[in-house]
Amino acid sequence: PNKFSDISAMVALYRPGPMQFIDEFITGKENFQKIRYLHPDLKPILEETYGIAVYQEQCLQITNIIAGYTLGEAEIFRRAIGKKKKSMMTRERNKFIKKAMEKGYKKEVVENIFGLIERFAGYGFNKAHSTCYAMIAYQTAYLKSHWPVEFMAALLTVEAIGASGPIRDEKVALAIEECSRMGIKVLPPDINQSKIGFTIEEGKDSLEGKAIRFGFSAIKNVGEVAIKSILAAREVGGDFKSIYDFCQRVDQQKVNKKVLESLIRVGAMEMFGKRAALLSSLEKIRSKGSQVQKQKVNGQAGLFDNDPTTGFLAEDDIPEMEEFSRQELLSLEKELLGFYLTDHPLNQFLPILLAKRSTRISDLLEENDQKKDKLVSLGGMVTSSRLVFTKANAQEMAFVRIEDDSGSIEAVVFPKIYSRTKECWTKNQIVLIKGRIQIREDSPNLVVDEARLLEKEEAGEVKEERIINWDFEITLPSQLSPRKLVELNKLLKQKQGKNKLALAFVDHAGRIKRLVLPFGVDYSEELEKEIKKIIES
Repeated sequence: PNKFSDISAMVALYRPGPMQFIDEFITGKENFQKIRYLHPDLKPILEETYGIAVYQEQCLQITNIIAGYTLGEAEIFRRAIGKKKKSMMTRERNKFIKKAMEKGYKKEVVENIFGLIERFAGYGFNKAHSTCYAMIAYQTAYLKSHWPVEFMAALLTVEAIGASGPIRDEKVALAIEECSRMGIKVLPPDINQSKIGFTIEEGKDSLEGKAIRFGFSAIKNVGEVAIKSILAAREVGGDFKSIYDFCQRVDQQKVNKKVLESLIRVGAMEMFGKRAALLSSLEKIRSKGSQVQKQKVNGQAGLFDNDPTTGFLAEDDIPEMEEFSRQELLSLEKELLGFYLTDHPLNQFLPILLAKRSTRISDLLEENDQKKDKLVSLGGMVTSSRLVFTKANAQEMAFVRIEDDSGSIEAVVFPKIYSRTKECWTKNQIVLIKGRIQIREDSPNLVVDEARLLEKEEAGEVKEERIINWDFEITLPSQLSPRKLVELNKLLKQKQGKNKLALAFVDHAGRIKRLVLPFGVDYSEELEKEIKKIIES
């Protein structure tokens, strides 16, 4: 778009009915010479939208100019046509043609114009609505362009407090993914840094040197009353020095055990110790903290009241023990935030998925009408699995929810495949799937043809793809972000050719592995520079 009216038209056109005319709209916009009007009198009405009827108001204007209807009569006519009742359509058609011919228009032209109105009546969008939406789109795009970090922090805050449940989780997750794409770091919750909403602080290696700190309001089980109590205690006494200090200073009726457990599990108190250890000793620490508060209320001084880090609580109350596993920590994060923030279980497998041309789930969810029956390969994590039995012969099959770092999709595993792949469908398994896209109720799902555990391939239980020759090699840094891998994947697919490319990376065991892409690329010094730019940016 290069003018405001283009945005308004985009809003009106990007809907199930009028989407079929988007290409025609673009053709007219790019080449005015290709615009054709059924009659010159339609040009003043349709010129703004490059010869395409987009708005309800245009229907009223056409009816008014061509057939002499008043605008009130034109609206009644438009509604009647939109109902698609045969008897009503015939009556209105004859009336329209008669009135237009009385104004001097030829019958053939009038019939064609009526056909335009008839086609349009089912999808026309109110211009006032479209213009309002376009204004919001323009304003938010301006803010995002000029103040990207501030805009995304505000968006995250609004999404976190504006809804609840899966809808909220999905919206916040999408916004965080957009931050990643833009190069904005989103820092995890911190008991001494987080506030109610998402806030901006200094961020090394983040866009404009500014990062976004995760807000308390987006953590499950942490309500407004608890947040205000934490912030009030922090305002009066400064940062919390330890979990002992925290339990003495906050109102434990407002910040109850469930709230505190959630804060620990999500990592907001990681500076005070390992999450597993803090949780194991939490009851004892809260109890002693409550005693200190009662003594202060009663005017009794504690032995160590001048030391805000302990009170009479001993650090020995926190035992030495192993931290939760990486998978357990990520699961806690997913449970309490609704998505993975600091990492994703699938990230360690991204180089392999890239080499195997794995499709991102978000790509499957777009333009789903064009994806039907398409064969795809994707890697993901099983987040849920529902076992059912067929009615015919009571055979086992499953409906499985698969997730990657970009979204989730339902996979259908029919009996024959399920019997061979049962081990793949338990929660948290990382799987590599091949299957066909199917559209059900306008939503895509995946019919599984093949599946295997990706962990087995990593552990060497599945025979590793043998690499014999390649023309050039890319060494991937160990900390390469998912966003950069996605960018690299898109670049290489755009530059396909005859040169074999090997990806070199360090696996979880510290071994250097190389995988040859299943497609060749058109190697050049320019391509090498583009690859380097993505990796080093």
